[in-house]
Amino acid sequence: MAKLGKRTRAAREAFAGKEDLSVEEAVSLVKANAKAKFDETVEIAMNLGVDTRHADQMVRGTVVLPNGTGKTVRVAVFARGDKAEEATAAGADIVGAEDLMQAIQGGEINFDRCIATPDMMPIVGRLGKILGPRNLMPNPKVGTVTPDVKTAIDAAKGGEVQFKAEKGGVVHAGVGKASFDEAKLIENVKAFCDAVAKAKPSGAKGTYMEKISLSSSMGPGVTIDVAAATEQQ
Repeated sequence: MAKLGKRTRAAREAFAGKEDLSVEEAVSLVKANAKAKFDETVEIAMNLGVDTRHADQMVRGTVVLPNGTGKTVRVAVFARGDKAEEATAAGADIVGAEDLMQAIQGGEINFDRCIATPDMMPIVGRLGKILGPRNLMPNPKVGTVTPDVKTAIDAAKGGEVQFKAEKGGVVHAGVGKASFDEAKLIENVKAFCDAVAKAKPSGAKGTYMEKISLSSSMGPGVTIDVAAATEQQ
């Protein structure tokens, strides 16, 4: 068995025997043990009682974290003419049409969010097998297929997080950086949990939120009491 490093051992000892904590306790524990040489992302993972193979049990949505993500989001926009100019003026990192499609087909995916005007969807639709698995496919349900590209770009760069239940009913996202004040991380965690709670699909049966875990990029995870995470702020 490989020998554990001092930092790993210390982190495991700090987390030992701790579970179903309040959001405040979990954030404090995770933040105190995020000791990598870079600013670690604080990550949340939620196990939901849904079967994503059924359309009426799919969970997806967006939430604007009150204190942002701490991450610089690169935005690509499919648009032409005036809308392309509007996207550039709004701060989009990449703007294009067929040329952008060809770049993506060639493996150039240098962005974190993809937005498209409705008239561009015949082009964007060809990229479903590439963008879909990466959760980058523009979708009107989460506001990334829209004629109002400025608002979509502002939201993407201002702390909006998209979420989608993956196979097994797992939702995960970054909810801030370890360098954030505890109060800001707590607000972000509760806002994210509240958004997922409100996105409960009509087909969900039994317990909806089964487990919530919080961790840093390089640290162990700790479970959060579900009721505590979803109570109204």
